Amino acid sequence: MLYPWKLHVTCTIFWIGEQPTDRNPTPNCKSSWDQNWSANFGGYDNPDPTQRIANHTTGDFRPKNFIPKLNPFYIALPYNDVLGWAAHKPEASRVIPWFGRMRPEPGKTVCKGRWVQIYNGSRSCYAQWEDCGPWVTDDWEFVFGNKPPKATQNGAAGIDISPSVRDYLGMRSGQKVHWRFVEDGQVPYGPWKKYGQEVAVTASATDLAAQQRYLEYVRKLRDEQFLKKPTESVRN
Repeated sequence: MLYPWKLHVTCTIFWIGEQPTDRNPTPNCKSSWDQNWSANFGGYDNPDPTQRIANHTTGDFRPKNFIPKLNPFYIALPYNDVLGWAAHKPEASRVIPWFGRMRPEPGKTVCKGRWVQIYNGSRSCYAQWEDCGPWVTDDWEFVFGNKPPKATQNGAAGIDISPSVRDYLGMRSGQKVHWRFVEDGQVPYGPWKKYGQEVAVTASATDLAAQQRYLEYVRKLRDEQFLKKPTESVRN
């Protein structure tokens, strides 16, 4: 299944273990779906570039001090599909495209762990949805519909990205990205599969060749969709 792109969306940077500040009152030791997020990740995902490994040659993008137990390529989107731990929000079954085929138990999220593809400039990466934000958790019209983000803070930010996503894409908070949902089988081998996967993944020459062909294909699509048709963009 091909999901539509969300174009020119302002991003902000967030990280596991982030402490609350006056500008960002929400701590990130827990996520909307994981009460032990920091411990399960393995520690503090320090955003300081001097405390991180960012190597495109080896495909290593992580904090220096420990090996993450979860995927360091993670994002937050401004929607939570569950109410507490006992029920889904009334609109969830109607607006989430994959809800019906998952047939979840009451209160069990179908959003956690979903893959997204993110573009910035000439580079693309993949990450998993692991928390809710920025700012709001009920904006299904943006996440699954065609409306701009309802939040007005930080330039109407519509997606939070992790330090690993930031470093891989070579960007900073406040910049624009394009993103879309992708199915598990559409995610090529890359550093987003190096840590935290249930099954260890090793890239063969065939895998890498397939990944290169896929990236060339989606870059062509990007050029056609983003450069030739700017009037179709979703505005913030």
